[in-house]
Amino acid sequence: FPVAIKGESMKDWWSCNGTGQTWEGGSEHSLRSDSRPDSPGSFPGSTRRRFLMGGLLSGLSWAAGARTALSQIAVGPGRERDSVLVVIFLRGGADGLNLIVPYGEDAYHKARPTLAMAAPTDRRKAAETRVLDLDGFFGLHPKLAPLLPLYREGKLAGVHAVGSGDHTRSHFEAMTAMERGQKAPGPGPSSGWIARHLSATTGDSTSPLRAVALGNVLPDSLRGATDATVLPSLENYRLRIPETLSAHAAPLQTSFRTLYESGGNDAVAQAGRETFTVLDGLRRMDPANYRPSHGASYPESPLGSGLRQVACLIRGRVGLEIACLDKGGWDTHVAQGTKEGWLALLLDDLGKSVAAFARDMGPEMRRVTVLLMTEFGRRVQENSGLGTDHGRGGAMFLLGGGVAGGKVYARWPGLEPEQREPPGDLRVTNDYRDVLDEILRHRFGSSDLEAVFPGFTPRFPGIVA
Repeated sequence: FPVAIKGESMKDWWSCNGTGQTWEGGSEHSLRSDSRPDSPGSFPGSTRRRFLMGGLLSGLSWAAGARTALSQIAVGPGRERDSVLVVIFLRGGADGLNLIVPYGEDAYHKARPTLAMAAPTDRRKAAETRVLDLDGFFGLHPKLAPLLPLYREGKLAGVHAVGSGDHTRSHFEAMTAMERGQKAPGPGPSSGWIARHLSATTGDSTSPLRAVALGNVLPDSLRGATDATVLPSLENYRLRIPETLSAHAAPLQTSFRTLYESGGNDAVAQAGRETFTVLDGLRRMDPANYRPSHGASYPESPLGSGLRQVACLIRGRVGLEIACLDKGGWDTHVAQGTKEGWLALLLDDLGKSVAAFARDMGPEMRRVTVLLMTEFGRRVQENSGLGTDHGRGGAMFLLGGGVAGGKVYARWPGLEPEQREPPGDLRVTNDYRDVLDEILRHRFGSSDLEAVFPGFTPRFPGIVA
């Protein structure tokens, strides 16, 4: 996150402190959106998050009556869901105008003299700065080229001018609204929209791996869920034998297993049996040696690794229904760039990671839907730091099962100054809940969506079937 720079040339540069407030350039500030305790992305001191730390056991004992965190994850029998939803949250406010580029609008190019991506046919510009045409008006950022074949095959769709009713332009407030499934922050359910979906359909699945967050923190969308689990890495979970006893590891594990499998029904014995069931399941999946199919190659990045692990869970047939992943860093106040720069680096990883996942899944993508969302978009006008500030309308992507792709869905409001929302933002004309509602309704057969999105009336034009 940026630090305001001293100097006359930066006097009109505006910075973000993560709370919706801004400062004019000319004084130095250390500005981090994760500095507030218990905020999205905040790790230390969090009281509303649940952690699963690396490693199952330390030594060879449980405290009397205690249950290990992983013992709650039993890779056992349970009706497998037909559909899987993978939610990738782009935290920091991704610039939708340079992801799905309205290159056909003159106002876009005028507002961004250095950051605008060139039209596909503009031969005056280098090929790597020209967008990839989608429909004659919108184009895809060239760093997302790995996703273009999926769009042309009708498997990928974009949604533009989409967002919530939050006007604070604060990361915290906007993320809170979306993850709680509300129009804007304020009175309403404190639980997350995914948690309420899981509760409303609780009888549909008994798998403890029904909902998984790949990372160190449970996202607010899963807050309140009793059947959601945080997994920093599938590879970290194993029975740890002290180094001094490593030569006797095999007989010790056999004895340890026998001890708990032949025990009674007390909490410790039950925890032991469940833990070994988990270990057996993870061993069968062998995440450390998981080999992607169909020639897929994941980037060596947190997102690439996370999607690789999601693929492993899907292939492991453990009843996974929803997986949540985060990719941060989208708060591009400075050095946003076009073919190079901050945004290009993020998009390069995003495009390659998602394309690798789709390739790896192959025909199984029929039952997998991938949703890419962010808390808000960026200001239409570029700033003097060669970046963009917090805005309103943003962009979403949907990929996979049931998606009516090959189209950008938008009630486009226009980018001329008089068409923008003050102080100069793309207007929100599509409610993000329409997209979520479509997914839950059509992919999961949810019939009680009033419980998931209280007071909301959907009106989206059929992006998911």
